[in-house]
Amino acid sequence: MTRLRSATSLEPQTPELLLRKASLARTPVTRAKYAKRGLSHRGTLDRTTRTMLLRQLYLSHMEGRRFGEALTVAEQMLEGAVMPDVARQDAARACLGLGDRDGALYHLRIASRVSPPARRAFHLWTLGSVLFLTGHHREAAGALARAARWGTTDKPLYRAQLVLARRAAGEAVGGLAAVRERLEEAPCGQGYGQFVLGALAFEQRDDDEAERYLAAFVQRATTGRVALEVALAAEVAHARRLLRRLRARRRRG
Repeated sequence: MTRLRSATSLEPQTPELLLRKASLARTPVTRAKYAKRGLSHRGTLDRTTRTMLLRQLYLSHMEGRRFGEALTVAEQMLEGAVMPDVARQDAARACLGLGDRDGALYHLRIASRVSPPARRAFHLWTLGSVLFLTGHHREAAGALARAARWGTTDKPLYRAQLVLARRAAGEAVGGLAAVRERLEEAPCGQGYGQFVLGALAFEQRDDDEAERYLAAFVQRATTGRVALEVALAAEVAHARRLLRRLRARRRRG
C-alpha cells in the first residue's frame, strides 16, 4: 500500500491530468486549484487544453458567484480562439450575473453567428430566453423562431417558448394545448422544459399543473449545482412570480 501511494504521488502532473482533476473536483476551491496548476505548468500547453483549463477556472468563479472574475476568464478564453461560441456563451452568463443585460446580449448575438450549425439553435434559444425574461418579447420571438428553424431534438421546447413570446408581445396565438402536449412528450420537457410547461399551463389557466411544473422547476434549479442556480436565476425569479400570481388568482376564486 505504501508503494502504491508513493507511485501515485510521483505520477507526472501533466496539464491534461490536472484538467481531468479539475473537471472531477467536488468544490469550486479544488476546481480552481487544479485549473491554476494546469495553467501555470512549465511544459507545453496547447490552445485547446489551455482553453479547457480556463473554463474550469471560469466555472469555479461562477460557482463562487465571483462574476467579475468569471467574465475576465471568459475573455481570456476568447483570446485562444477555441470554441469561441462557447466562450461567448460563458461571457454572457457572467454578464447576467453582474446584471449587465446588454453585455450578455452582445455576446449571445455573436455566439449565434460564429457557432457551428450544430450549436446555433442553442445560442439562439438562449438569446431568445434572455430577451423574453427581460421584457423584449418581440425581439425574443424573432430569436426563438430562428432557434426553432435550426433546432432538432429540442425543437418542441423552442416552439413552446416562441408561442409564449408571441403572446407576451400581444399577438393572438392559439394552439397552446398542442404545443404543450408535444413538449410534455419530448425529452426536452424535463429540466428546463418544466419551466416552459408551467408557463404554458398558467396561460391555459390549468392552475394545478402550472403549480406542479413551476414548483418542480424551482426546486430542481435551486438545490443542485450553484452554477446551475446562477445560470437560471432569471427563470427562477419568473417562475416564482407566476406562482405568486397563481395563489392570488386562487384567492380571488
